[in-house]
Amino acid sequence: MQKTIAIIGAGPGLGLSIAKKFGKQQFNVALIARNSEKLAVMVDELKTMNIQANSYLADITDLSQLQTALRAAKKDFGGIDVLEFSPYSGPDKFRNVLEVTPENLMEQVNSYLLPAIHSINEVLPNLQEKGEGAILFTTGLSAFHPIPQLGNAGIVMSGIRNYATNLHNVLKEQGIYVGHLSIGTFIAAGTEGDPDLIAEAWYDLYSKKEQFEATFPKEIKLPF
Repeated sequence: MQKTIAIIGAGPGLGLSIAKKFGKQQFNVALIARNSEKLAVMVDELKTMNIQANSYLADITDLSQLQTALRAAKKDFGGIDVLEFSPYSGPDKFRNVLEVTPENLMEQVNSYLLPAIHSINEVLPNLQEKGEGAILFTTGLSAFHPIPQLGNAGIVMSGIRNYATNLHNVLKEQGIYVGHLSIGTFIAAGTEGDPDLIAEAWYDLYSKKEQFEATFPKEIKLPF
């Protein structure tokens, strides 16, 4: 039976590249995002590659929409085997550490942390029942290294890493792989941050299951 990967926050860059990489490995693909036009284009491209893909419209800051999307994907594909979480709200939402307020911090919490927890709670019981599967967290470099310019985002990214680490330590005993990949470069085709290269790194982590986390590129140059 084919497995299914659900990609939350799927876009035409990294999300699509991950979909292609896993799809070439005989995965069905469920794309979850809020832009219906972009989703339609991605699904069409995947289908030209003979990858079975469906899209599910959801603003992930609306947890009820996110839950509806995940449940629809599970119904359509008979379950979700791999959950990849990589939404990106954009640099206009980032604030310097001296400008962090409860309001701009909650924007990050609502657009990343709460949807992550909600998504895991939705798919985890099925993974535990089967005793296999994977949860993959994609974050920025501020999950590892404090970056003053990313004051509000860094609080959430480091929190996500803590959450992912705890999940990894508990779920590895249940046959479920939890992985974390922290991106330390701009994502753009034809550069060191080519999304296809990142997708390769993700599949390598997932398929080998030898380590919990990695950075991309492996040799990170800190911006300070």
